[in-house]
Amino acid sequence: MDTNATQVTLLHRISNIIASNRSVDEMLGEIVGISVQVTGCDACLVYMLEPETGEIVLRASQVPHAAEIGHLSMKVGQGVTGWVVENKSVVVLPENASSDNRFIRLPGLVEDTYEAFCSVPLISAGEVIGVINVHNRERKDWTPEEVSLLTFVGEQMGGALARARLEEENARLFEETQEMKRQLETRKLVERAKGILQYKYNLTEEEAYLRLRNESRRLRRPMRDLAEAIILSEDLARKATETGSIDRDVEGD
Repeated sequence: MDTNATQVTLLHRISNIIASNRSVDEMLGEIVGISVQVTGCDACLVYMLEPETGEIVLRASQVPHAAEIGHLSMKVGQGVTGWVVENKSVVVLPENASSDNRFIRLPGLVEDTYEAFCSVPLISAGEVIGVINVHNRERKDWTPEEVSLLTFVGEQMGGALARARLEEENARLFEETQEMKRQLETRKLVERAKGILQYKYNLTEEEAYLRLRNESRRLRRPMRDLAEAIILSEDLARKATETGSIDRDVEGD
């Protein structure tokens, strides 16, 4: 295997992935696919370090793990995966992987019963943000080229994955800000509509709110829509009154 040529091919593929603006989940899927390709392994799992909790969470796998993805986690330093995060180092176990004193078996992962295991860190700006684990059912003497290529994937895709996660986080924060603005605008509209009902029908603030809420439920329309309709109706009525007053003044002149 020509490692340099393969690295160039991988770099082109990774560059295309970055340029395509894939989501975090799509990028994780790409990491699984690339890792399987460069090592010829039987299974691949990708974990990410969650900054909020400090836990290492399973985020993608070649073998389906619907119940475990996003839920199965471990602490830094726990198991081989946690050791890789803590030490920023590669672990290569060609056989009897479960006998390694760092190894822990996690519930629901058939991969933990496999014979051979290789784990490399996902690196971004010199920091570990996750781990790529590849497993083989039978003994496998991972070649230096395979380990080198997998490490290369971890180094190149780590930065891309970190940027994708940052972009998604920024998008989430932006949407939260917009939602807060929408809620504030809704509260202002409801308050104004309540004031109109209080004045028009001699209601208390609570009575005006209950009338709005009950009407919203009866019509199955958002309270904001009703508030806007009440405000619009009041504005039109006021303008009609003002226009009528002007017309009468003109006639009187």
